[in-house]
Amino acid sequence: MARNDELRLIAKVARLYYEHKARQADIASQLDLSQATISRLLKRAEEEQIVRITVNVPHGAFTELEEELQAAYGLKEAIVVESSEDEEQIMRDIGAAAAYYVESTLKPGEVIGISSWSSSLLATVDAMHPLPRSTTAQVVQILGGVGNPAAEGHAAHLTRRMATLTRGTATFLPAPGITGSPEMTRVYLEDPYVRPAIACFEKVTLALVGIGTVEPSKLLTSSGNIFNLDELELLRQRGAVGDICLRFFDQNGAPVLTPLNDRVIGMRLEQLRKVPRSVGIAGGRRKLQAIQGALAGRWINVLVTDSRTAADLVAHVRQGAPVDRR
Repeated sequence: MARNDELRLIAKVARLYYEHKARQADIASQLDLSQATISRLLKRAEEEQIVRITVNVPHGAFTELEEELQAAYGLKEAIVVESSEDEEQIMRDIGAAAAYYVESTLKPGEVIGISSWSSSLLATVDAMHPLPRSTTAQVVQILGGVGNPAAEGHAAHLTRRMATLTRGTATFLPAPGITGSPEMTRVYLEDPYVRPAIACFEKVTLALVGIGTVEPSKLLTSSGNIFNLDELELLRQRGAVGDICLRFFDQNGAPVLTPLNDRVIGMRLEQLRKVPRSVGIAGGRRKLQAIQGALAGRWINVLVTDSRTAADLVAHVRQGAPVDRR
């Protein structure tokens, strides 16, 4: 076939497919060609620049920044929302984005681990819509929720509401997030009502976690599941910058190991790293260093955050800060 004749055919196929919205099978039948030939000619249309495909990114979408964030930290996925000066608004926006992520990616039979005492997770659950059919999901509470009775309902609400929305079942962790002593922790871990939840930690396929700073949030403080001022100072002296499920890490993501760790009832960082999809939902200036530490340690592999935080995280790597690729 002469080149002009071939280009003419490519253009005809491209017009039928892109402008007239004809199916490849119908084009093949109309032109007496095989469907494989139609597919090849459409590919040639791009190569010859007869067809140029552009993506017009809508306002409020940050696909390029998401790709940079994924490349910088080796993430499976990054989801970035519009930033705001209002941290509560950021929380609502990243919660809504995380809710859509869960709704659109949840697979049948998932074991969903959900942390307690996180405002971002509360925003996520509050923004979710009920799924249209049963997913046979199991929702597991991965951080103890027993504490101040006035605030304790938040922990149970997260687990119960997620199970209801996904038409799955709930497994609660009826223990405090922080106990008074390592001995008390061991007693709780042997409790017949606590053990089923702990046993599920290794089976979690989708973990939804907040990322905390050393300074506890208002919600966490209200729960009573916090360390005292001297204990928080010890964590700072050891280099702690943040936590996931009250398991603390430094700016390089390394676990900060102190006797306090033996008083926490919740998923360990090493268990979280094994989860196929571990989703960190956090944003705002106050959380930047904590999010950097979580990413450096590779404790999460999906991040939902705001655009200013995402830009700062990318800039941190561009400026030559080492990223731990463990």
